[in-house]
Amino acid sequence: MAAAMRVAVTGSSGLIGTALVGQLKDQGHTVLRLVRRKAITSDEIQWDPSAGTVDLEALTGVDAIIHLAGAGVGDKRWTKKYKATILNSRLLGTTTIANAAAAVKPKVFISASAMGFYGETGNRAVVETDRGGDDFLAIVCREWEAAADLAVGVRTVKVRTGLVLDPTGGALGRILPLFRLGLGGKLGSGKQWWSWITLHDEVKAIIHCLTSDISGPVNLTAPNPVTNQEFTGTLARALHRPALFPVPGFVLKIVIGGFSSGILGSAKVLPKALQDSGFVFDYPHLTDALAALIE
Repeated sequence: MAAAMRVAVTGSSGLIGTALVGQLKDQGHTVLRLVRRKAITSDEIQWDPSAGTVDLEALTGVDAIIHLAGAGVGDKRWTKKYKATILNSRLLGTTTIANAAAAVKPKVFISASAMGFYGETGNRAVVETDRGGDDFLAIVCREWEAAADLAVGVRTVKVRTGLVLDPTGGALGRILPLFRLGLGGKLGSGKQWWSWITLHDEVKAIIHCLTSDISGPVNLTAPNPVTNQEFTGTLARALHRPALFPVPGFVLKIVIGGFSSGILGSAKVLPKALQDSGFVFDYPHLTDALAALIE
């Protein structure tokens, strides 16, 4: 087991952040949570990403900073205003915390990104050395990662996360109720690739990045992506329900707007850097992952 560390975390109340903070504490690490309001308890550090400020004195001496904060891409319709919110929340927050990391010099700075970096990949598998896409999310990810590079002199890891599977939230949390009722089915053509990872392996991989010597972009996706049709079929079988109600792509576009591109788009993303660094997935296959998640 790695020596106990002092780890500062932004976005600690989100799906990934909540699970990560719990696991870090279980492993004996000290976690300091960055909050936007005034710090109340000894494990809180105040920051204001919109103003570009953070309590550097409280941050001094941490071994690692993990930056997960940012407006959810699937939380609201992609109006022009909300697209600006998505981008600005990432640029302002990442710039602020990366500059702070450059000042206090932790051993490692881990900054969130997403597999949206690659854009539409079709049936082509991509790894960390492949070029990025040119759609909205790809541009957001590119600028997001560039901001993380402001942590000069600190080992920096940019984790490009896939679809995080957990019954309490994310994509699985949203579609699970429908599938439990037997109302699920493929989304769009069903031929698009979904690169997924369990919340368990997501947290395990982030902690692995803390203690390994890995740096640069790292895909946080399971090594066996599936098509949407395979995903929905596997989920239906795990629940012993039919998957007879496909949702046409045009309906998704009407109902949820721009974010439908993330559901209907194809992203076949492989975790080469992670596996090359010695990481072993506990749930590399979807069947076993879903069985564990919905038991």
